Amino acid sequence: MQFPDDFPINTRWPSENLTVVQYYGFPTPNGIKVSIMLEELGIPYEVHRVTLKDADVKSPEYLSLNPNNKIPAIIDPNGPDDEPLALFESGAILMYLAEKTGKFYGANERERQLINQWLMFQMGGVGPMFGQLGYFVHGPGKSVEDQHARTRYANETKRLLNVLEKHLEGREWMVGDYSIADIAIGSWVRQIERYGEDAEVAVDWLEFENVHDYLDRFLERPAVQRGVNIPSREG
Repeated sequence: MQFPDDFPINTRWPSENLTVVQYYGFPTPNGIKVSIMLEELGIPYEVHRVTLKDADVKSPEYLSLNPNNKIPAIIDPNGPDDEPLALFESGAILMYLAEKTGKFYGANERERQLINQWLMFQMGGVGPMFGQLGYFVHGPGKSVEDQHARTRYANETKRLLNVLEKHLEGREWMVGDYSIADIAIGSWVRQIERYGEDAEVAVDWLEFENVHDYLDRFLERPAVQRGVNIPSREG
């Protein structure tokens, strides 16, 4: 079978152009990794707004694409061996698009492996820890009286920021030129300021000058400025 018949998601989020990459997401840190990458690549793609509500991410149609009921996900109608490819997990999507296009994945094999290293650093550490910090200083966990969890995640976030601060000394980007490692890390570092003053105080945000400068460079990129708003939060 060919797309869209083999992906039931198309019955709820129909495609207008079955020949281009289909992006299913929402402008969360993990979601904008993919929208920024697609904007940086400048390839044709179609956007499908999938909110974080159970009615969307836990719908049978979306679960047919991502059984983990999270965004983002893509379908590339022109995948390997000229067959459609469905992918979830933002890091896997970044790696796939970088490999397919030969862009934002280092100048040689050594750089590529280092980019993979920092991408895994984001996926395994920065994303989960920064996300938990947000929950306890900006989200529903803010009202929890016991401060143990808040302190734990603030301390771990600060530790990770220290890793970035030291690594970025004398560097413009994480590995060589701008890469998918920067798309992944920049999308999450941006969250600290978005969480507000409580988060900034909790992690001593003003201490990380190299990280600040890095974030400024990231946010100055036109593709980033577009990608952080794709799709719109408002339906």
